[in-house]
Amino acid sequence: MQKHKVALCQLAVTPDKDGNITRARARVEAAADAGAKLVVLPASRPLPLPEIWSCPYAMETLPSYAEDIDGGESPSISMLSELAAARKITIVGGSIPEKASGKVFNTCCVIGPDGQILAKHRKLHLFEIDIPGDIKLKESDTFTGGQETTIVDTDVGRIGIGICHDIRFPELAMLYRSKGAHLICYPSAFNMSTGELLWDLMQKSRAVDNQLFVATCSPARDPNANSGYMIWGHSSLIGPFGEVLAAAGHEEATVIGEIDLSTIQSTRENLPLEMQSRGDLYRLVDVLVNDSMKSRSETVSKKTRMCT
Repeated sequence: MQKHKVALCQLAVTPDKDGNITRARARVEAAADAGAKLVVLPASRPLPLPEIWSCPYAMETLPSYAEDIDGGESPSISMLSELAAARKITIVGGSIPEKASGKVFNTCCVIGPDGQILAKHRKLHLFEIDIPGDIKLKESDTFTGGQETTIVDTDVGRIGIGICHDIRFPELAMLYRSKGAHLICYPSAFNMSTGELLWDLMQKSRAVDNQLFVATCSPARDPNANSGYMIWGHSSLIGPFGEVLAAAGHEEATVIGEIDLSTIQSTRENLPLEMQSRGDLYRLVDVLVNDSMKSRSETVSKKTRMCT
């Protein structure tokens, strides 16, 4: 199938973790009832880091909310896995704090219709901002950055994953396009300062530059938040020409849009950017693949020397 309904669940997030999980379950169930085959969750409204949906973000309490995904001790992911299997849908599970090897990561899991984790993305680019008199935040004080890009085949196409600040780096989206992505999902939570200026621009830029679909999912704005980090909201589904296929406001809501994967090919035929690209002057390098090939080459060379 080329056409798929995508739901963006813009959740209100509170310090009550169990309540957040219950609210997320209800939103995902409703999206599945409406025919969505892919459901995307936020990033959430933390204190003050917004893309984590299962809990608030506070330096002193974050470790107590972190979940051991690999160890099977993750109530958030367990709920999503159960739901994905029961409703036969794919879920991009927003992001939650993950504890592993004595570190804390900002992590998004993609869960397939069988309830299994298809991929796990750890946020690559850690956010840092310092606007005097407005907002100051350094994410690396709490989190460790991921070391791998994430692209995964699903029932609704090939999906690349980024988390919030990852959207600011066009090279990541370009890499996902080169690997055949149809859609890039960014669970996010821009603040009021960057949201008004950059949110719409960033997601449309990633979609238009790479001629694919982009889905962003934010937590809902809490007008009474006292964390100093007010969420912009406005979760959106964007098409290959930058067209808005679905969009929320700033309140809690679920919006659903349809993606037609065949339009990617027609868009690229109508405007053949890849063919027009000047590979003789510049090119995209997949560092991990290059390093892997170099390592294998060195291994083969070493074995050859040993044999001779």
